[in-house]
Amino acid sequence: MLKDKYFKAFAAYASSAGSGIPEVKAYLNGVDAYSILAPSTLFVKIFGSIFGVAGGFVVGKEGPMVHTGACIASLLGQGGSRKYHLTWRWLRYFKNDRDRRDLITCGAAAGVAAAFRAPVGGVLFALEEAASWWRSALLWRTFFTTAVVAVVLRGFIEFCRSGKCGLFGKGGLIMFDVNSSQATYDTPDLLAVILLGVLGGIFGSLYNYFVDKVLRTYSIISEKGPVFKVMLVMAISLLTSCCSYGLPWLSQCLPCPSVEDQCPTEGRSGNYKNFQCPPGHYNDLASLFLNTNDDAIRNLLSPGTKEFHISTLLVFFAAIFCLGIITYGIAIPSGLFIPVILAGASYGRLVGTILGSLSNLDAGLFALLGAASFLGGTMRMTVSLCVILLELTNDLLMLPLVMLVLLISKTVADSFNKGVYDQIVKMKGLPYLEAHAEPYMRHLVASHVVSGPLVSFSGVEKVGNILHSLKVTRHNGFPVIDEPPFSDSPELCGLVLRSHLLVLLKGKKFTKQKVLTGLDIMRRFKAQDFAKAGSGKGLKLEDLDITEEEMDMYVDLHPITNTSPYTVVETISLAKAAVLFRELGLRHMCVVPKTAGRPPIVGILTRHDFMPEHILGLYPDIHHHK
Repeated sequence: MLKDKYFKAFAAYASSAGSGIPEVKAYLNGVDAYSILAPSTLFVKIFGSIFGVAGGFVVGKEGPMVHTGACIASLLGQGGSRKYHLTWRWLRYFKNDRDRRDLITCGAAAGVAAAFRAPVGGVLFALEEAASWWRSALLWRTFFTTAVVAVVLRGFIEFCRSGKCGLFGKGGLIMFDVNSSQATYDTPDLLAVILLGVLGGIFGSLYNYFVDKVLRTYSIISEKGPVFKVMLVMAISLLTSCCSYGLPWLSQCLPCPSVEDQCPTEGRSGNYKNFQCPPGHYNDLASLFLNTNDDAIRNLLSPGTKEFHISTLLVFFAAIFCLGIITYGIAIPSGLFIPVILAGASYGRLVGTILGSLSNLDAGLFALLGAASFLGGTMRMTVSLCVILLELTNDLLMLPLVMLVLLISKTVADSFNKGVYDQIVKMKGLPYLEAHAEPYMRHLVASHVVSGPLVSFSGVEKVGNILHSLKVTRHNGFPVIDEPPFSDSPELCGLVLRSHLLVLLKGKKFTKQKVLTGLDIMRRFKAQDFAKAGSGKGLKLEDLDITEEEMDMYVDLHPITNTSPYTVVETISLAKAAVLFRELGLRHMCVVPKTAGRPPIVGILTRHDFMPEHILGLYPDIHHHK
């Protein structure tokens, strides 16, 4: 079983570092950690992302916006926050696992739609990457959510068109409108696209490898205290500033194109930067470093009328590649999309510049394909990335080539390691259940891995026994067994949750005799009392005030017991049990004996029992079985 330290480190880290997409993905997989989507996490994500991007770090806002959307959805699903005096009683209907999970999935899709202005891409991102369980109803719900996002964004962009909102809304709903009219490509062009796909797969797997190593190093530094976290952020900020202002000194000045009216650019953003250049000239490397991320991408995706030295593209790619790796994971919200797009567009344009007249494709189109290849090699997504790129660039004619390069880069990168988000989930020790069972699980049965000792309750249990079990264990589910005289022989009545037990004990509907009280016990409660208990803001054990006299009294557990829990026989293959557990979205699975005459339950399977760390700890040599 995984240790508590993984969850404590994860809870502290989730609110400040990284993109938040791995955490949202783990939550939607069934990892129940309330701090992932707490209001405090939302506050840190919003302002930390704003200051991180504005501070010039090589980070993107897209990942934190996905986490922000999920946090807002969670806040709505909880009915608000009493701590911050934001409560809405009409939202109490979302206080159940399935509806809350669907709402958070819609929030993640809304974050992608808002970040990239790609509503359809947001739906597909939620389907392909974020959600572990998908239902047909969830499709139109996420589509409705992203459609509302697009309408609201359009309204704000129209309101800010005069420039009263700064740089917000620049580019309209299509952020990087390249819309090439060139739709013809020959065999040499396809060979170049295949080359870009292979390069993207190699660079993407390398990127993921180094990100994993850097994050493990940062976790060691973070354990030393917040002072070291701040010092690390300051060091990365200083290094980023030195690269951004120092490297352009090495670049040559280029004459301005005659077709450009604003060369060099005067102001905060633009295509051309006059960095230590004479009038009528611009510094191409400064045009990439000393610009906003969006304008730098527009420069790289621009057609061949804008020139870049090969050395400039090489230096920019190396700098962004390295800075993106060491910046992700420091104590600021940081997304991976923008650094990956910048680096991919750099080597894509570099390949296009080297090929020159050998290809019919423009250098800007090579940059787009390079960005797609690096995204595919890093994120390992296909359909959602393809649609997001098309919505970003409005270049539908490039659809076949984007599809091809994404498939090639993903295939090449998959032969080396996993996607970046899957690696981070594994590194943080989160009990994430994969879609397919591990091969060695076929050689085990359910009874081999159930962890004990089993703690169970009688149908009518003494209050002191319940309180003692809640104190000495961390279990969230307990089997309830009916014994004589309430049944002819011991039999499994069902499963009761810790959160429901706390509500029941708080109500103090106890009896001095061991008798059935039936549904009379529920007259003191409302349905939402038990729904609220499992929402992350329910009662804690410290909230109970049980006297010594009440410890010897009894309480009937039948009214709050789930009398139809999911059960499997003890001889079922562990691989089948794992698939059932994930597909049904369970938290507990009861294991019952195969033969009569034994105790009515063998044990309970939770997601921790399916983790490789737990199984290989019990059977170290099992992974050698084919």
